[in-house]
Amino acid sequence: MENRTLYALYCATVVSLGGFVFGFDASVISGVVGFVSVEFDLTPIQSGFVVAAPTLSGVFGTMVIGPLSDALGRKKVLLVIAFLYLLSALASAFASSYMMLVTARAIGGLAFTSLMIAPMYIAEIAPARLRGKLVSINQLNIVIGLSAAYFANYYILGASESDASWVTDWGVDANIWRWMLGVEIIPAVIFFLGLFLIPDSPRWLISKGREEEAREVMGRLLPSDAIDTEIQLIRDGHDVESESLWHRVKGIFGPRMRLALVVGIIVGIVQQITGINAIFFYAPTIFEQSGIGTDAAFAQAALIGLINVVFTLVAIALIDRWGRKPLLLVGLSGIAISMAVCTYGFSQATYELTPKGLLEIQQIENVEEHFDTSDLDNMLGVVYQSDVEFKTALSNSIGTSAAREFESQFIKSSTTMNAVLILLGIVGFVASFAMSLGPVMWALFAEIFPNQLRGVAISFVGMINSLVSFCVQLFFPVELSVFGAALTFFSYCVFAIIGLVLVAWLLPETKGKTLEELEVMFAKRQ
Repeated sequence: MENRTLYALYCATVVSLGGFVFGFDASVISGVVGFVSVEFDLTPIQSGFVVAAPTLSGVFGTMVIGPLSDALGRKKVLLVIAFLYLLSALASAFASSYMMLVTARAIGGLAFTSLMIAPMYIAEIAPARLRGKLVSINQLNIVIGLSAAYFANYYILGASESDASWVTDWGVDANIWRWMLGVEIIPAVIFFLGLFLIPDSPRWLISKGREEEAREVMGRLLPSDAIDTEIQLIRDGHDVESESLWHRVKGIFGPRMRLALVVGIIVGIVQQITGINAIFFYAPTIFEQSGIGTDAAFAQAALIGLINVVFTLVAIALIDRWGRKPLLLVGLSGIAISMAVCTYGFSQATYELTPKGLLEIQQIENVEEHFDTSDLDNMLGVVYQSDVEFKTALSNSIGTSAAREFESQFIKSSTTMNAVLILLGIVGFVASFAMSLGPVMWALFAEIFPNQLRGVAISFVGMINSLVSFCVQLFFPVELSVFGAALTFFSYCVFAIIGLVLVAWLLPETKGKTLEELEVMFAKRQ
């Protein structure tokens, strides 16, 4: 591999460390939410807000991050983002109340805007023939971060139950969720320090009249005889860069931008409304619903992280060979089928508290301190046809707080369900997402918008993407308690089918074209 390609790969890898921190931050909460819900006695909507708070603050961040990166440069903004990740991890680990935890996670949510800036930076330094692969490194780091968090949670949970002296000395057994959140400090520090070792985007430098600095950076990325041509192309694409922010905001709604904006909005909505962050952020909770218990649920969540990494590598191998559109069509088809499998699996489940199951509940340590097990006599032998019916009866018998705290044990002792079918459905969903909507969306966002409007346009579609993500995360616990698992997953199946039809109809192929060529192509296809 030639030095110029290696340097582009190096810059992309450093910037993509933000993806790792995001992935870790996003999925570590999956192991934390159950513990903090009990410790702070949270309702389902409060539990949802602990998970969703970063995404809500991220919505506000996306409104300004694009224009801010245009004004200050991608590198400076990424440094601020890295510092916010570090601050959030520290404050979350030491949170002493529900509000403090939500606030700390909301600070981290402002850093979620790295999802927009990193692909933008990488697209602006990458050769056209490698742009899809290099932008996808950010998605690869996201899924590695997701997987690392699942494994970290599983390890910390296992360690907390061991007799090792360091577990007690370091307070792991008494502060499980704090250790889960605190581990994020390590990658956040590495990301922050690494950013000092990369240059600013040459396209941004040229837009600010700093051509000599841009030439120096391009000299490490391009052959010397291609630099003048590239600079001229960038100049031609920056005709309106000096216009006010308001003019650029109006520009993204102009006729030349119509197709790019519609495609961006559709892909941004579909990526989240099909339920990916419900799966990632609530993986142990979902697997507990299949009756396998808490420890096994954490283990299966770790498996999901591994599948995510493997199929993201598949996407990186195929994105510049197959193209963006074929990957999206295959992935959305797989998502629809997988969600249909989960819907069927949960719809066939029944729930019955048997004498044997009741005995298992009675043997839980200190259970009598929370409720009188004789209050469950009215549920013995009654077959419930849905998880909603069963949980409602449970709450009526022993109280909402106790039912929530021991929900996993009750479901494990009472559920008749094909748990393997649920696991296959979730694995299929994650694999399909990882090879399509995960990496492809950000690659598209980084390339379908004109150079001079890219920051503002990505902010706009990123804000929509974050809003949908926030709603999915916030209301997932409520959907489970009100509608049940089967209907919740069925809704994701329907949204995947709608997204499949729209992508097949509207999305043109973008592989192998320069950013300037794509600008002309989208303008002509209005």
